[in-house]
Amino acid sequence: MSHKRRQYPQAQYTAAAPVQAAVSQQPAYGGAPVGGVPGQPAYFTPATGPANGLQSPAVSSAGFEQVAHGFSNMSVGGQPQGYQGGYPQPQPQVQPQVQRSPYQQTQPLAYGGAYQPPAGNGAYGAAPSNEVQAMPLNLLYQTDLLRDLPPPISDLSLPPPPVIVAPNASVVPGAPDANAPSEAFRSTLNAIPNTNSLLKKTRLPFALVIRPYVTLKNDVKPVNEVTDLIISRCRRCRAYINPYVQFQQDNKRWRCNFCSLANDVPAGFDHNEMYGSVNRYERNELNHSVVEFIAPPEYMIRPPQPLAYVFVIDVSVTAVRSGLVATAATTILETLDRIPNKDDRTRVGFIAVDSSLNYFNIPEDTESGETSILVVPDLEEPFSPYPESLVVNLTLARKNIEKLLENLNSLFSDNLNPGFALGPALKSAHNLIENTGGKIITLAASLPNVGTGKLPVRDASAVANTSKEASALLNANDSFYKSFAVDCNKSQVTVEFFLTGASYQDVATLANLPRYTAGQTHYYPAWSATSIEDVTKLSKELSNVITQDIALEAVLRTRGSSGLTTKTFYGNFFSRSSDLCSFPTFPRDQSYVIEISIDENLTKPLAFFQSAVLHTTINGERRIRVITAALPTTSNISDVFASADQLAITNYFTHKAIQKVYNGSFNDARELLSKHMLDIFNVFKKEVVAGNVGGASPLMLANNLRMLPLLLHALTKHIGFRSGVVPPDHRANALNLLGSLPLPQLIRYIYPTVYSLHDMADDAGFPNEETGDIVLPDAINASAESFERYGLYLINTTTELFLWIGGDAVPELVSDVFGVPDIFQVPIGKVELAELDSEFNQRVRNIISKVREGVDTSIYENLFIVRGGSANEPLDANAQQVSSFRLWASSQLVEDRIANQPSYREYLAKTKDKLSA
Repeated sequence: MSHKRRQYPQAQYTAAAPVQAAVSQQPAYGGAPVGGVPGQPAYFTPATGPANGLQSPAVSSAGFEQVAHGFSNMSVGGQPQGYQGGYPQPQPQVQPQVQRSPYQQTQPLAYGGAYQPPAGNGAYGAAPSNEVQAMPLNLLYQTDLLRDLPPPISDLSLPPPPVIVAPNASVVPGAPDANAPSEAFRSTLNAIPNTNSLLKKTRLPFALVIRPYVTLKNDVKPVNEVTDLIISRCRRCRAYINPYVQFQQDNKRWRCNFCSLANDVPAGFDHNEMYGSVNRYERNELNHSVVEFIAPPEYMIRPPQPLAYVFVIDVSVTAVRSGLVATAATTILETLDRIPNKDDRTRVGFIAVDSSLNYFNIPEDTESGETSILVVPDLEEPFSPYPESLVVNLTLARKNIEKLLENLNSLFSDNLNPGFALGPALKSAHNLIENTGGKIITLAASLPNVGTGKLPVRDASAVANTSKEASALLNANDSFYKSFAVDCNKSQVTVEFFLTGASYQDVATLANLPRYTAGQTHYYPAWSATSIEDVTKLSKELSNVITQDIALEAVLRTRGSSGLTTKTFYGNFFSRSSDLCSFPTFPRDQSYVIEISIDENLTKPLAFFQSAVLHTTINGERRIRVITAALPTTSNISDVFASADQLAITNYFTHKAIQKVYNGSFNDARELLSKHMLDIFNVFKKEVVAGNVGGASPLMLANNLRMLPLLLHALTKHIGFRSGVVPPDHRANALNLLGSLPLPQLIRYIYPTVYSLHDMADDAGFPNEETGDIVLPDAINASAESFERYGLYLINTTTELFLWIGGDAVPELVSDVFGVPDIFQVPIGKVELAELDSEFNQRVRNIISKVREGVDTSIYENLFIVRGGSANEPLDANAQQVSSFRLWASSQLVEDRIANQPSYREYLAKTKDKLSA
């Protein structure tokens, strides 16, 4: 099926290809070179142009220009005079070509010839050899970053460098799923230095990025199960049997790949009660790196408890007037059918809070009587008058729960009480479910101002943009929110916050409670029910949190093979011991970073890691989700660099920068990121780059790491770290997200994905004929130089979407997308794109819908329509609003100068000067 672009009477959709520099197309992660220029891939064609690649016009082709505050603005432009791409456009100007450096290849580490699989190891049942043959690792390609501009952002969507493991390493030779998938397990180094001294020499971090659950629902990507209750573990290190063990002594024993201890094979390992004898080499735990064991009773400390939700709802005058009470009640009501409740044991309770606590005594549907309200004004020692009837069975009391939610807003519609006793309400909710555990979901529009945990308004103006800002505004302002987290963990209770205040809410203090109970803080500044977009975002995200599958009473432990030790853990959880992380409920939309130390020299060709999550399902089953990964070891520093994962490294350094903020200042965090990157450049120059060319050396780095400087530099401009005046709640919320987002969303949160829509490919915005998925355009650089004054662009930041329409866009484009004849009639701000009887409008809406959809995140992105600058822009009452949205959107173009932070080109030039000094 082909799609043709619309032909306008005044314009044709054809144009000569723009003049560009010849750009090489080459593998990002190794691959053998093929002839051609010596030391380079055969398919490389050098380009000509300026030697340093730093020339850039004062005003970009998009009409952006740098302004004093560091943002980019649209400048005055001319009228369209030509056509290029999908809509009429100004005649393209010939841009100066930019020289790009050849990728220089170093010689791979020699392993004595090509790999040959060991003999006699192909048939199942034959004991594999104890010797795992080493294989050649990833080839190292180098690139000069100063000549590789603009940076090839398609690298951000590539998988990590391959993990090279010999087929005979697994007990089932060549099992395709023997090693952990990158969506569940990533290492900063996919070739591990075999000594700690070599690791230190590289200046690269060694850490793991773990995400045991990759979707909100189990049935989207189900894992392989082991259902016969046979769980074989090493007697010494307690590792679970996995694809990399070795069977010995006529297959009666298995040798642990973590500590080398020989263990007995369980009696029932080759026998199934239903099918009789089975082939052990077909068992899931020997073929798949991610499996879930159904655990026998000995893995249970107590009988499986039912899932319990307690909703703590702010009903103060602020919450009622903003519409939070009505929106919360309606959302919960509409979500009741999708709350996990397969075994009909799920229980729910409600507490309405102002300066008093309002409990709801909800009878079962078969009982006589109506729901009654029990008001407790005593906040010093709040008690639960009838705890057994305040958290009720969702199935048995369904009709009365629905009646309560339908009437909740009217019950408090006339409330003028400004108080909000959050601390006492949380303690009361905890009392209701402390015997079973569960989740406390709190919706608040006010700053806690009554009773335990009340918070004052901090003076942000006195310390804004100073060295004291972080310590004065981001540390907890009341110890209750940390100490209460300990009580919640003991009772297996998670706290989740939804904050919708129009004024200061002290997100930094409140976020401590979700952070240490494996929850999340969801922040909606200036939220109002009068905005359908605000209501939609809150409703969708609240619904996603309530309805996602939950793992209860969970603990996570990660172990490494001999010589490797877990060192530091980062993420939202409670550290129960040095290597055990506690999760009252395990979230589905977060990930975790674990720093690893090398304590002993690694003498074997492979090292192993295993993460295990012991948890209870919502159906009452005790299970263990196990993820096993194998990584090669090396003594060659080039191998380490060639197999480094730039995205995982970014995740690690993000956590280190967050830690630096809480223990120091924002400037310390920015300097930390710059110093780490400079150290890596310096080591690569001295230890890896062939020859010593002194100050004339270009800015070389491994091809698979060429986006790391861009990401770390973009991180210094992120709202969580940038200099300048930033509202403390926005700053705290950004740090929360940076510290918990899964890797794909985190990278997009640091470096936004930008799509050019006005000239997108013919199939973009239509369903793929084979998969049915909407085809997305190719991403472009997040830079004003990538924008045209007449273009249409979509910017995806993970938390918001910006639809940028150039101020000089032709009327045909404006009409097709927005349905108005004049660009100055395009609605600006937080608003949905109108549905029009236009194919192009449909394609744009399809792309927006595709970008928003996600089976792995609870975030719903609002759309903000932004108009670029124009010579004919009117100075009306909306001019300031239009300008503010324009500045906000242009601040996402992180390759440019932002908030007095240099552009990426300037950053690279300064880095080169430092290396040459």
